[in-house]
Amino acid sequence: MRGIFGVRPAPAAESPRTTMFEIFFDLVFVFALTRVITFMAQPPTALTLAQGLLLLLLLIYSWGPYTWVGNLVRPDVGPARAATLVAMAAIFVAALVLPDAWQQGPELVDAPLTLALAYVVGRAVQLVVLLWASTTNPPLRRTLGFFAVPVTLAWIPLIVGALLGGTAQTVLWTVAFLVDIGGARVASAYRPWPLRSVDHFTERFGLVLIIALGESLIAAGAGPRSMAPVGPALLAALLGLTSTVCLWWLYFDRLAPAARQAVREVPDERRARVAGDAYGIGHSPLIIGAIYVALGIEQVIGQLSEDRSHPDRLGWPAATALYGGTGVYLLSRLVFRRLTVRIVHATQVVAALVPLALLPVGQALPALASLALLTVLLIGVTGHERWVDRRDAPLEPAPA
Repeated sequence: MRGIFGVRPAPAAESPRTTMFEIFFDLVFVFALTRVITFMAQPPTALTLAQGLLLLLLLIYSWGPYTWVGNLVRPDVGPARAATLVAMAAIFVAALVLPDAWQQGPELVDAPLTLALAYVVGRAVQLVVLLWASTTNPPLRRTLGFFAVPVTLAWIPLIVGALLGGTAQTVLWTVAFLVDIGGARVASAYRPWPLRSVDHFTERFGLVLIIALGESLIAAGAGPRSMAPVGPALLAALLGLTSTVCLWWLYFDRLAPAARQAVREVPDERRARVAGDAYGIGHSPLIIGAIYVALGIEQVIGQLSEDRSHPDRLGWPAATALYGGTGVYLLSRLVFRRLTVRIVHATQVVAALVPLALLPVGQALPALASLALLTVLLIGVTGHERWVDRRDAPLEPAPA
C-alpha cells in the first residue's frame, strides 16, 4: 500500500538522532517564540503577559505533534519533507505577524486572521503526514481518528476570534486552545501515539529548550540596540548570563539524562503515555518559563540602557516576567522530575516557590538590584540541587 502521496512512508529508525532538517524546523519555531517576547514587550502589561501566555501555549502545543511525526516517519525525505516545509513557512508567517496578534486594521494583511490561518495550516500538515504514515499502520489510523476531531473543531473559535478581535478574540482563542489540547490529551490517553525512539523524542524537546534558554542570552543585547551595553547594563548582561547558566544546569546537567533513562525503563505498553505526560505536561512549561525570564532580562537591560539619573523600580509586569518565569521554570522542572525519575524532595519544592514569594520585593527594587537578587537565588537553588544529588544520589550524571 503506497498511501495518499503515491509512495510508501519511510519509517523512522528505532534509535534515530534528531536530523539537521528537524533542527532547522525547530529554529523557525523558536523564532516564533521570540516574537512573542516582542509582542509582550511593547510595553509589558498584565494583559500582554496573559495574551503572550496564550500565544506561547498555542505555539508550543502545536509544535509538540511534530516530535511524534518525526518519531514515526523520516521527516527529511520525500513527501514528509515537502509537507514539513509548508508547515515551516506557516510558522514563519505566524512569527512575522505575532507582534500585532491583537491589532486589527485596514492594512492588506490582517494580523490576527493571518496568524489563525497559519496555525491552521501548521496543524493541517500534521494531520496529513500522520494520515499518510497511518496507511500501513491500522492502530495509528485509529489513534489519528480520535486526535483529529478536537484539533479540527478548535479551528472554528480560532478563526471566528480573529475576525471579531478584542476581548472576544482572547476568549475564543482560549476556547480553541482548550478544545485542541484538552481533546487531544483525552484522545491520546485513550489511544496513545506509538513511540519508536525514546532518544529521538527526548532530544527534540531538549534542543528546543536549550534554544529557548539561548534567547535569554540574546535578550542581553536586545535592550541597547544601537550600542554595546556599558556600566550597569553590562553588569546586568553578565547577571543574565549567570542566571541562564543556572537554568541550564538545573535541567541538562543530571535531570535530562536521568529522565531519558527512566522513560526507557518504562514497560512498552506504558512508555508512550509516560513520555507524553512528562514532556507534554512537565516539559513544555519549562520553555514558557525560559521565555518569560528572557523577557524580564530584556526589560532590565533596556531600562538600564536608557539615560536616566535615577533608575526606576523594575515594576510589576517586568518583575512578574522575571520572577514568575523563574518560578514556572523551577516548578515545572519538579513536575517533570516527578513524572520521570519519581523523586522530589520537600526542600526542592520550597526552593522553587521562593521566586514567587520574592516577587513583591523584586518589583520594588531598582532593575539591576532585582536581577542581582534573582541571580543570587538561582545560584543558591543550583547549589542546593547539587547537595541533594550528592546526599541521596537519585540521579546519575550524564555519560561522557
